Amino acid sequence: MFVEAIERVSEFTRPIHIITRLYHQSDILPGAATMFFVNENGYAVTCRHVAEIIVNAAAIQQNYTLFAAELRKYQRDPQLRLHQKRLEQKHGMALGTIITQKLDFINCFDSLTHIDVTYHQKYDLALLRFRTDGKSYYGRPAEFLSDAQAVKPGKTLCRLGYPFSEFNNFRYNADLDDIEWTGAAPHVTPAFPIDGIVTRFIGDETGQAYAIEMSTPGLVGQSGGPMFDSDGVVYGMQQSTRHLHLGFDMVNRDVWIGTQRAKVSNHPFLHVGVCISGTIIKDFLRQHGVKFYQKK
Repeated sequence: MFVEAIERVSEFTRPIHIITRLYHQSDILPGAATMFFVNENGYAVTCRHVAEIIVNAAAIQQNYTLFAAELRKYQRDPQLRLHQKRLEQKHGMALGTIITQKLDFINCFDSLTHIDVTYHQKYDLALLRFRTDGKSYYGRPAEFLSDAQAVKPGKTLCRLGYPFSEFNNFRYNADLDDIEWTGAAPHVTPAFPIDGIVTRFIGDETGQAYAIEMSTPGLVGQSGGPMFDSDGVVYGMQQSTRHLHLGFDMVNRDVWIGTQRAKVSNHPFLHVGVCISGTIIKDFLRQHGVKFYQKK
């Protein structure tokens, strides 16, 4: 049903690869997010919580660099541990604190000179403008549902994103005390589609419907990916997942597990996707004078 639509949507949907380093931990954590291009001029949309990673990465790195530089001054000081605790408090360092995040925008451009980020004033939505002197590698941009059409409950739609971070082209550089990308391994993160039906509309505090609820969850890493129909027409953008308590609770229920009797407890939830509606996205683009396309 969505075979050709996924091929079409894949032209303008791209992964954002993210590597994260935590304080006092040696592991590098790979992650991913999604964005999609709305025109041929380097404009894309994603979730605000994804865009914040882009915006905050430099400040996070600078904070750790300052911390490390100040700590090095006391390496031969007998009170090193005391100074370290003081500096940890000053710079907000604790076990698990993010100290470095680096991003790679896959299969988008030859090179980037700058990224302009604009947040929606209210919703989890952001506009990215990529400035580049090189070639772009995304195809025909997204085509939104027209203003004259409306989505209704029961409509089957699909979402596309990059929820499983299978890439491994990164390493820790001990000489620089930093994490970095390598060219040795391929950029592998297959796109993952997930379909479902429209269940309900989600309103804000004024009652305005700003999001579409789907019967299936959006997965971690799919945030910022398009929601589309069987023709590849975009209806919205995956934003989050809600966890609805079903009320079918079991506490210390006697069951047989193989040949053994056991007591089990279960508190089931229904995980449903939340997608920013195409109407909100289009209004946001119009507000900032950004060109986009609609299905005629």
